[in-house]
Amino acid sequence: MAATSGFDERAPVFVISVAAELSGMHPQTLRQYDRLGLVTPQRTAGRGRRYSALDVERLRQVQQLSQDEGVNLAGIKRILELEDRVRRKADQLDAAQDVLSGELGSRPTRRFFAADAAGQVTSMRRGQRPERRAPGELVLWSGPRRS
Repeated sequence: MAATSGFDERAPVFVISVAAELSGMHPQTLRQYDRLGLVTPQRTAGRGRRYSALDVERLRQVQQLSQDEGVNLAGIKRILELEDRVRRKADQLDAAQDVLSGELGSRPTRRFFAADAAGQVTSMRRGQRPERRAPGELVLWSGPRRS
């Protein structure tokens, strides 16, 4: 689905019958995929399923992997989990690059950064050490360069 201006692709706007029609599947198939955790639509107060445009795209991807590539549902679930993980890591990397570019700007200085276990990057002053809160946090630093 092509995004149009002002349209939130994450907004849960499609009832199951519309999502099924848009994805080319039977509504019962969508219910099964929800039970398996392949596509998890949001729920209304009355527990009705509401699908977003991104959910419909994911349904199409599941169908393509299943029918065209011959991947079983367990394999599809793993593929989708790994793609989501890669997407989250790419978002973390983008955020870290934004912090670095904002902190460094155009002036060449030495800065220190610390990253916690969740991937949150914090700029540190020279000589400052981060507070160790949890195992698995990483501190990156660079000593003076020697020629």
